[in-house]
Amino acid sequence: MVSLTADMSPLHPDRNLALELVRATEAAAIRAVPFIGRGAKEAADGAAVDAMRAFFTTVNFDGTIVIGEGEKDEAPMLYNGERVGNGRGPQADVAVDPIDGTSLTAAGRNNALSVIAVSDHGTMLDASSVFYMDKLVTGPAGVGVVDIRLPIGENIRRLAKALDKPVDELVVSVLHRPRHERLIEEIREAGAGTRLMSDGDVAGGINAARHNARTDMCVGVGGSPEGIVTACAIKALGGHIQGRLWPRDDDEKQRGIDAGLKLDGYVYEADDLVKGNNTIFVATGVTDGALVAGVRREGGYVYTESVVLRGASGTLRRISSEHLVSKWL
Repeated sequence: MVSLTADMSPLHPDRNLALELVRATEAAAIRAVPFIGRGAKEAADGAAVDAMRAFFTTVNFDGTIVIGEGEKDEAPMLYNGERVGNGRGPQADVAVDPIDGTSLTAAGRNNALSVIAVSDHGTMLDASSVFYMDKLVTGPAGVGVVDIRLPIGENIRRLAKALDKPVDELVVSVLHRPRHERLIEEIREAGAGTRLMSDGDVAGGINAARHNARTDMCVGVGGSPEGIVTACAIKALGGHIQGRLWPRDDDEKQRGIDAGLKLDGYVYEADDLVKGNNTIFVATGVTDGALVAGVRREGGYVYTESVVLRGASGTLRRISSEHLVSKWL
């Protein structure tokens, strides 16, 4: 089997899969522009899906979507199990979210992204039968230090010691949801500050793992697909991620069991979520955020900012591009 990096030798610089995938996230982000702040999240998502799918046909790889827009009958575009790419090149598992943060896009709020994550074929956990996952994400300082099974206060104190900073300087990101009311209280009781996110689970996790970001930890229950996507990025950042599947009811729990998933508090480590370090994570900003700037239109040009993270090399690259409006919108 051809690996994701087999075609990345100096002899074939034009076949860098990571950079080819950027074109797909750029396209999705740009096509969402007319819907930013317009209150039409379905229209924004539909435009982004169409653009990403079209660009996938030009990419040199043989991908299977493990995490997509749902089952085939519910999502005719980019559904779980769909084959993407032109069929030539490395075989890969693919996770897509044409817009992570459709509500953010519709409201014109920060941190909406267009995202693709890729790993070697057969390495990405398919957690689609259980929608939610309880997650803990930190940067490299948290590796071997924090543990999702510990109380949040203990994890905060441990991470503060590892970072050599006072507890009251730690900032913890949490999705602002009723289910997190007690968690937020416990974070503040421990002496740390909170950054409450309306949406944008992926950006929250990545920002917590970056060495120069303004948050130190990301915790709480969010989407399980976003957990897998985030794990692909964390591999490149050298950070820490753990997850526990969080079924909403007995029926969903049974679907997870039938799918072979481990429940009842089982902790998925980074290598359980995505095996190995041969991962690629690509994101383009739809709206402005701490990770990347959003799409910006000025006159006849559209400007995008993207990040590319590769687990194999441990690199984060930023790509700023300008596009002719006449070709896109």
